[in-house]
Amino acid sequence: MARELWLWIKEKVAAFFAMIGRGLTRLWRLFTGWVVTVSGSTWRKVAVALPVAFFLYILIGMPIVHRVDDNLDFPTTAPAGASEVVADIAFLVKRETVDHGWTPNDPAVQPGWWLDNTPNFQKGIIAALSRFTFELRDQIGRTRGSSAVDPDLEQAAGNLSKEPDRWVIDFGTSILPTTPSDAYYRQAIKQLESYNARLAAGTAVYERRSDNLQATLDRIALDLGASSAALETYIGEQSGGILPDFGADDLFYQVKGQVYAYTVILQALRVDFAKVIEDRELSSLYGELLKSLRAAATLDPLVVSNGARDGVIANHLSMQGFYLLRARTQLREVSNILLK
Repeated sequence: MARELWLWIKEKVAAFFAMIGRGLTRLWRLFTGWVVTVSGSTWRKVAVALPVAFFLYILIGMPIVHRVDDNLDFPTTAPAGASEVVADIAFLVKRETVDHGWTPNDPAVQPGWWLDNTPNFQKGIIAALSRFTFELRDQIGRTRGSSAVDPDLEQAAGNLSKEPDRWVIDFGTSILPTTPSDAYYRQAIKQLESYNARLAAGTAVYERRSDNLQATLDRIALDLGASSAALETYIGEQSGGILPDFGADDLFYQVKGQVYAYTVILQALRVDFAKVIEDRELSSLYGELLKSLRAAATLDPLVVSNGARDGVIANHLSMQGFYLLRARTQLREVSNILLK
């Protein structure tokens, strides 16, 4: 029965993609046939064809490039002695910059420039990873803050802090070609993996102390508090308008990316600091914290609406803000227990 169901699903999926392929083929034939019928010289045909071809390229490319990957079940497993959170950060950066493709710095000639949800989601992810990596460099990766800064963590933190929208051509930086943002992020992957390899070999520092966990949770709580305040301000100024709010989804997906990255980080910290969490009897409360973060990170409305707070139309920013405030409260509760 299961095999028959799988074959049926496989057949339907194959038929769907075949239908899409036939549709695109017909569209291309229609376009090329139309170009041939254009009267005039070859240059006139080219002048007419290029804008239409570019339009079709963007139109077809946008749904292909668009990807908001909020999967929280990571396949990464850190080697014995290494850090799960470092492994997960490296995996996440690689997924967004190599596997999916980095879109915030796409020029106007690429489909990613015409998107807004994917770039904002990726910006939120990298912002959260950058802030945590500084915490990793300054606290967790040092012996009570008195030892030298780990060189790999220092370079990784610097690379992940680069602005996300820098392309090869950036006249604000130089009139000459410059290094794009995603190239810096890919360098950070190598440095994080190098640090984790040294950690597994016993030649790097990773302090699994309760005060380090407590300070990290406080830093994340502050960042989520700033995002909830941004949501509140935007709702107060923009909600309930007559015209569609085309800015609501920009903020929604940037916060979603941030919360998603912090959920990944906190899931991994639960592994790295398992003994601290068990000794302080925090398993249940920490689980509730992750549940709230997961709810915020996986919100996926078909259309992000910013309706009036007491209106008929939903306000997805308010729902997102609710889970953020709940998670922030739970972060504070965990932090207070760690202080005792």
